[in-house]
Amino acid sequence: MATQRQMHLGVSMIGMGYHLAAWRHPDATPGGNSNLQHFIRVVQAAERGLFDMAFLADGVGIRFHDEPAGALARTCKNVQFEPLTLLSALAMVTSRVGLVATASTTYNEPYHIARKFASLDHISGGRAGWNVVTSVTDMEAQNFNRDKAPGYDQRYDRAAEFVEVVRGLWESWEDDAFVRDKASGLNYHPKKMHVLNHQGPHFQVRGPLNVERTPQGAPVIVQAGASEQGRELAAATADVVYAASQRLEDGRAYYADVKDRMAKYGRDPSSLAIMPGIMAIPGRTRQEAQDRYDVLQELVHPLVGLGARSNYLGDLSAYPLDGPVPEPPNRRMHSRAQIFLDIARRGNLTIRELYLSIAGGNGHRLVIGTPGDIADAMEEWFVGGAADGFNILPPYLPGGLEDVVEMVVPELQRRGLYRTAYAGTTLRDHLGAAWPEHRVAAARRAAVAATLTDIVG
Repeated sequence: MATQRQMHLGVSMIGMGYHLAAWRHPDATPGGNSNLQHFIRVVQAAERGLFDMAFLADGVGIRFHDEPAGALARTCKNVQFEPLTLLSALAMVTSRVGLVATASTTYNEPYHIARKFASLDHISGGRAGWNVVTSVTDMEAQNFNRDKAPGYDQRYDRAAEFVEVVRGLWESWEDDAFVRDKASGLNYHPKKMHVLNHQGPHFQVRGPLNVERTPQGAPVIVQAGASEQGRELAAATADVVYAASQRLEDGRAYYADVKDRMAKYGRDPSSLAIMPGIMAIPGRTRQEAQDRYDVLQELVHPLVGLGARSNYLGDLSAYPLDGPVPEPPNRRMHSRAQIFLDIARRGNLTIRELYLSIAGGNGHRLVIGTPGDIADAMEEWFVGGAADGFNILPPYLPGGLEDVVEMVVPELQRRGLYRTAYAGTTLRDHLGAAWPEHRVAAARRAAVAATLTDIVG
């Protein structure tokens, strides 16, 4: 009898929560962005819910335009912990949930990233994941001796080579390189240590990495590209993809497109988990759920609503709030900007209606209702070819995540759609992802096998 396919769940631990007014919620932790105990409560809730992973988004600077003036001061997006430092601390108070951090390929070097994530994988016992991003904003560029961010093609060309180098550095040591034989005095087999000697258009990296092979072979690679080159990078390299779709047909199209691209890289589509973001707001009744959402909606200041959209559509403050959404004066972050424009055009929304409609999910899917309603919505996408799981976007933290763990997870388990216990200890275990075979060792074994075949033949 075939085992029923089960969905993966992750949570985005973004500061105070995903809703624009998260920090103003009566139950939100004051100053939670800079409070370790806040994040401990969040990550332990994720582990109680048997989540595959907890994810920290990041940017190397304040990435949000103060448009209109004064908007930024009314948000909680100005400060946050450096994610690898925070995840190392959270590894000490958890034992199963995966720990995924964003790190940019634009303003880092491959050796740094390979070393940091390999170290986190050891510290956490095999639970590390790297969310690969490129940095798009000029505000970040200006923290690194530049006036403007690199162009789109340049960013993605660098990113593709960056990932290649990092993966090569993670293969500096074979799985059984270290013998640590005190009697003979041999610590490792010299032939099982490999110097990378990468020479490429963006990087020249000798290696080897001074961190040994990690508990899960290599940290999990996560990607979130919706653009053409982002999809290609995901198909070539990622174990997990975060996606943003509001409609089932869009989710299906994205899912099929990325999976179909994998064949040219010799990859099995089942080796990649596509996890759309979803903001789930459950209540014991539909009215209770709606009331919970309305509390947050009423806390959205107009400046914040306009400011959040200015990061994608440019400054709309010169246009009437209750007038139609204009063609953007300065479109930024093109993929997400197009999502917002599609929402506005489909619903014939005003500027105010647009920012309120996406104040929660920021372009991701929003589901409000009973645990059964939310499970229905997730099941439809999961069985309908649009998702392998979901990245939960709590409206506020930690309570918004705890609601999902306490109400929605049991309903998914009752339907057989979700695990009732962890089956393993590493993030790869949770994802059902194969151990990444060491390519040099595999090539050597293949050569030996071919030689034996010739001898026998």
